[in-house]
Amino acid sequence: MAHTLTTTPAQDGFWMPGEFEPHAGCWMLWPERPDNWREGAQPAQRAFAEVARAIAQFEPVTVGVSARLYEFARALLPESVRVVEMSSNDCWMRDVGPTFVVNARGQVRGVDWRFNAWGGLDGGLYFPWDQDELVARKVLEIEGRERYAAPFVNEGGAIHVDGEGTLLVTEQCNLNRNRNPHLTREKIEELLKAYLGVTTIVWLGDGVYNDETDGHVDNLVCFARPGEVCLTWTDDRRDPQYRISRDAYERLMDARDARGRRFKVHRLPMPGPLYMTAEEARGVCAREGTKPRRAGERLAASYVNFYIANGGIVVPLLDPRTDRAALAKLRRIFPERRVVGVPAREILLGGGNIHCITQQVPAAGIRRSRELRSSSRPTPTKRRTARPAR
Repeated sequence: MAHTLTTTPAQDGFWMPGEFEPHAGCWMLWPERPDNWREGAQPAQRAFAEVARAIAQFEPVTVGVSARLYEFARALLPESVRVVEMSSNDCWMRDVGPTFVVNARGQVRGVDWRFNAWGGLDGGLYFPWDQDELVARKVLEIEGRERYAAPFVNEGGAIHVDGEGTLLVTEQCNLNRNRNPHLTREKIEELLKAYLGVTTIVWLGDGVYNDETDGHVDNLVCFARPGEVCLTWTDDRRDPQYRISRDAYERLMDARDARGRRFKVHRLPMPGPLYMTAEEARGVCAREGTKPRRAGERLAASYVNFYIANGGIVVPLLDPRTDRAALAKLRRIFPERRVVGVPAREILLGGGNIHCITQQVPAAGIRRSRELRSSSRPTPTKRRTARPAR
């Protein structure tokens, strides 16, 4: 049994490392619910298998699968991918799995957030979510890591860190009344600092337009490395995403990270706009208590929803009109990593993408001293103009 601690990560000298730091592996869950995934989830399962295959080129992958579909998933997934029997209500490992934290000695522990299906009975996406609430604890037991039980609702997709004390969040999500209505902004900040070991929180406004997670930050902006972020972007002023991305950019330009640096912002082109087709909507079995899928619904598509693996970037391919430009931009941002695109529309139809269905496990035993990294002076940067980096 994973030992549950009564302290917080910050009290114990632990913090969440950046996703770009070394991994011991990656966790995923297997999709199957027919009221969220079309055609009995089989197209989504093939897409998930391709994501697992792509990540497995760079690091070990484990996939949790229900007993009913264990044999099918085992046959579809590469032999190098570990498959374990695990119950869940759906397959969003980023949000229901643990968020791992480390200390300067390279020890690894996990934070188990409270989960309410992105809103509970006030706009949540399905009911019940009882099995999802157990996933983080199960993963930590399998990994043999001690567990911090966070006393508030949060999801892994709602946070993004640089590993040096800086956290990105959105007001739309983290201050939403359907998460922690009894907590003030100040108290939420206090808890995020305690459980992620951060010192500086950068608040952005809304997330990607029509994002059913209430605006998860990982679909809008993410850290490429300390001091540098990727932001989903459109130049179309008539698109509602333009206002959202412009506001995020301006807030980032006005902010400083935990080391006093200004942010360098790389803008990634927004695919689409993309919409659910009538055929795709017909393939979903509607059920009471689950968010319906409707033809013509705008999809919250974003290339920012990629996964950073050891030596690689696994990117969703979403739109032939913009895929090539997005991949080229990411290769310039990550010249030290191999950028791999995976067709991901089937994942998008379920409400998320590659980052949402994955959760990294930091490598243990690697020296990570934020104090040592922070001791050098920040590189001086000139004041940027109000134009995003290209």
